[in-house]
Amino acid sequence: METLNKVILIGSLTHDVELRRLPSGSAVANLRLAVNETFTDRSGERRETTVFIDAEVWGHQAETCSEHLCKGRQVLVEGRLKLDQWQDKEGNSRSRLLVHASRVTFLDSPRDVGEPPAEKKDPGYPAEWDDIEVPPFG
Repeated sequence: METLNKVILIGSLTHDVELRRLPSGSAVANLRLAVNETFTDRSGERRETTVFIDAEVWGHQAETCSEHLCKGRQVLVEGRLKLDQWQDKEGNSRSRLLVHASRVTFLDSPRDVGEPPAEKKDPGYPAEWDDIEVPPFG
């Protein structure tokens, strides 16, 4: 029997990205997403629920997320569910489901969440070219 473990989520970050390095030097970033669902209940009233989901991103993508993402940014996360198990300080067994992300796509810009705009870089062409209207392709 075939199986499939694939998750695709769109949500907003509830915290700034937490980046850490393992002793091996590998980068790991932790993301926490709020994913909203709107539905109509039996009485016809619109309702909204929010699910909070933890995700982990590895390697270069983890570093990129840490550099460019902050609380409030909207992202699309693709990956697989993973069971994370550990023992807490009191020796109790703990577990949680999290998303092991294979791809994180930024869906908005920092300005959309009130972050100050980045420094303008020299575009490499004269400023008056910004006023040129370019016809659409087709």
